[in-house]
Amino acid sequence: MNFNNKFRLGRPRLLLVGCGDVGMRLLPLLVPRFRVFAVTRDAERAAGLRALGAIPVVADLDQPASLGRLRGLAPYVVHLAPPRPEGARDVRTRNLTAILPEGTRLVYVSTSGVYGDCGGALVDETRSVAPKNARAARRVDAERVLRGWARRLGGSVAILRVPGIYARERLPLKRLREGTPALRPEDDVYTNHIQADDLARIIALALFRALPGRVYHATDDTRLKMGEYFDAVADAFGLARPPRLEREALRAAVSPMLLSFMSESRRLDNTRMRRELGVRLRYPDVHRALEQWALVQ
Repeated sequence: MNFNNKFRLGRPRLLLVGCGDVGMRLLPLLVPRFRVFAVTRDAERAAGLRALGAIPVVADLDQPASLGRLRGLAPYVVHLAPPRPEGARDVRTRNLTAILPEGTRLVYVSTSGVYGDCGGALVDETRSVAPKNARAARRVDAERVLRGWARRLGGSVAILRVPGIYARERLPLKRLREGTPALRPEDDVYTNHIQADDLARIIALALFRALPGRVYHATDDTRLKMGEYFDAVADAFGLARPPRLEREALRAAVSPMLLSFMSESRRLDNTRMRRELGVRLRYPDVHRALEQWALVQ
């Protein structure tokens, strides 16, 4: 993908909603081709967004009155904002769709947690959603809201279901140093991964190549159980591998959120992403990334 400067004149407008780590990695891919309006709740972040070539807009998806200046602003949208941490519905996505113009092309970054526990099965995008916790149920709600919006207003939505995002700065090193336990192999669950820069590139490609209404698994080729992932990170950085416990013993040793991740097992098939979006991953598996990062400690 070559986003070069010839697109700067007459660039279409794009609304970037959610300027966290992935959003900041995405901006350099978008700015050469779009006039990017980056939505942030924090006015202090405006300078940093402007430095990357975006036009910062201070607005809050929890405050519909603050979204008025965004109404009909851009025909392209990247929606990275998570739902509120409570409730059964994603109110933020509802507030966003209320200000989008007809015919908008939108990419939504959802979560693979919408599938719930699949018992380690290989899962493609045709599998029915079965969220196991409220956090994933809110994501299912957001997906349904966006599909309904697209049908009503002639929009186009592509949904990226994303597993665990990692980067050199987003590894479980603190957890390993603290000795947080993992499940013993016979109780362990399959987990899925995507490197943060690869995810940014997938989002950028989806803006142009995704089919309307299509779901894609934004995941790499790794086939690891969670404890194996922790072991690989520990080995790469010279740390002790985590102790292994049976599931019942683990309940008393980890947070409820971590336990919820350790209760769902699935292997995501990324064939559709590769074929339809033409994705070539820079980090096709976790081991390759860890080998590179371990060399530059």
